[in-house]
Amino acid sequence: MLSQNTSDRNRDVAYVRLRETFPTWSDVRAAPVEAIEAAIRPGGLAPTKARRIRAILDAIGDDDLAWLADAPLAHARAFLCSLPGVGRKTAACVLLFSFGRPEVPVDTHVHRVATRLGLLPAGVPLEAAHDIALRYADDFDPYEFHVLLIRHGRRLCAARNPKCGSCPLRSLCPTGRSAASQSATAAAATRRSAANATGAYQKARRKRTDLL
Repeated sequence: MLSQNTSDRNRDVAYVRLRETFPTWSDVRAAPVEAIEAAIRPGGLAPTKARRIRAILDAIGDDDLAWLADAPLAHARAFLCSLPGVGRKTAACVLLFSFGRPEVPVDTHVHRVATRLGLLPAGVPLEAAHDIALRYADDFDPYEFHVLLIRHGRRLCAARNPKCGSCPLRSLCPTGRSAASQSATAAAATRRSAANATGAYQKARRKRTDLL
C-alpha cells in the first residue's frame, strides 16, 4: 500500500515513521486516521493511503493471515483484492514477497520490458498482463523474474531513450533489433550523404582548377 505511486525511498521512510509512531498494528487500527496520515506523509497520497490502511486493518481485525500461504492461489488473490485499495499488483506483491507464492507482480517497469521483449502483447492492460506473466512462473523463479525485469527497466530499458546499444538482451529483443536496424540504416544514410558531399566538393575543386 505504501509503495503505490511513490519511490522506494519515500515508501521506506513512510514505513519506518509509521512503525516508530505505532509499534503494533493494533495501535495503527486504534489511531485516528489523521495520525496515520501524519506518520506516512513522506510516502505521498497520505490521506488516501491512511484511510485505506485503517479500512484494511478494520476488515482483517485480529485474523491471522497465515492461511494465505497454503490457500488456493486464486482464493488468496481474490481475498486480498477484496480489501480496500488493494489491486492485482499489490495482491501479487503480498503473495510473492510475504508468502513465497508463485505470483508475478506487473508494475510499469515489468510491463514495459516484458512488452518490448515480446513476452506480453503490445497494449495489453495490466490485469490481463498479470495473467500472462503468471505463465512464466513455471519457467523462471517468479521473484527473480520480477526483480530482474525491474532492475533492467531502471538501468537500461527506460521508457524514453532506452540504451539498446548496451543491452545484453538485444539479440533476443524485437524492439532492440528494430532499433539496431534503424540505427544501421541511419548510419548508412549518413555515410552516403558524407560521400556525396565529398564527391561534390572534389568535383567543384577540379572544375575550379580547370578554369585556372
